[in-house]
Amino acid sequence: MTQSSKAISPAIPPRPPRDTRVDITRGILQLTIFASHSDGSFIGAWLIHKAWGLSDSSEQFLFLSGYMLGSVFARKSLLQGWWVASRDMLKRAVDLYRTHLLVFCLFGVMIALACKTGLLPNEMVRLGWGYMLTDPLKAIPAALATLYLPQYVNILPVFVWCMLTLPLFAWLEARYGAWSLLVPGGIYAAVWVFGLRLVSPAPDMGLGFNPFAWQVLFMFGAWLGRRTLLLGQALPAMRWLTVAAVAVVLFALWLRLGWHGFLPWGAPLPDLEVIWNKNDLAPLRLLHALALAWLVSCLVPRERPWMHGVVGRWLATGGRYSLQIFCLGLFLAWGVTAAFRLLPTMRWWLDPVLLTSGCFALLLFAKWLDRDKNVPPLAAAAVRG
Repeated sequence: MTQSSKAISPAIPPRPPRDTRVDITRGILQLTIFASHSDGSFIGAWLIHKAWGLSDSSEQFLFLSGYMLGSVFARKSLLQGWWVASRDMLKRAVDLYRTHLLVFCLFGVMIALACKTGLLPNEMVRLGWGYMLTDPLKAIPAALATLYLPQYVNILPVFVWCMLTLPLFAWLEARYGAWSLLVPGGIYAAVWVFGLRLVSPAPDMGLGFNPFAWQVLFMFGAWLGRRTLLLGQALPAMRWLTVAAVAVVLFALWLRLGWHGFLPWGAPLPDLEVIWNKNDLAPLRLLHALALAWLVSCLVPRERPWMHGVVGRWLATGGRYSLQIFCLGLFLAWGVTAAFRLLPTMRWWLDPVLLTSGCFALLLFAKWLDRDKNVPPLAAAAVRG
């Protein structure tokens, strides 16, 4: 009997079946991220859930990645030991870091060519690439250290840092259980109490995603992923928690309606950074993201016939290759944004055509990757697990 065919010890849970619901959710998230990155799109501004709440798809993308990788790390650690699992996570982080650098370079070349043609002469400055032009000797090392991150290419380093620190959190989790959450929770609190954050060396430019804040979503997802592996469920059904989650979502909708001017008495609260700030993951934004995740897990069944129909299969494939279509979506979203800026009078019909075509192209790309197993999976292990 080969080593691969040996029975798993009863103390070690078998590999759980792939959750089609999670794959479909991740596929939908990638399409909404593409839409939200398409600046000037009516669809991306009004017809996705971020327009009616406090969080958007970025929070769910990071949370679900932590959930899946937490389960992967826990099982590998039980099977082969913490050190082997840590080396595997390090490899995943390095692969994702290489992917980030590739996207960074290709995106920079694309923006530079757009400026060279004269069609969008100020695009590099508008998107934060000006530092690379004015002081490349400082910008390049800062980019390699993920301290200089222009728009569109500023989220993947958060995943890299979270993956690098996951082994330490898993070590604490295995020894102290739920008490281990005090560490990421304390780091998140330090962001808002003491202003803990990384500073970009580029003048007048923030990083977009503060890793000290955003790590709390990833680590909480990892904690739930380990619980799901060992106990068969992330959390037991709790009616009071469902009621609280509904209240949070409705409160966020109430705020958004007021901010959009749809309430006769005006906005219930001022539009403050402490409510919606994305860079530091504002507390209400974090609470809204977790409320949405809980409601989806409670209200969407794990398996339904429609999930295996044409639409469900395509979305699930997009979820399985979420990193690849996320990267491609960045380039397509900028292309859509450029089209809106160059042809503003045609935006009314370009918007549905380009957004629909872009979503179809992303899912078609995922299907192509899924069919041709000989195509290298662009660091797919980094987020797929």
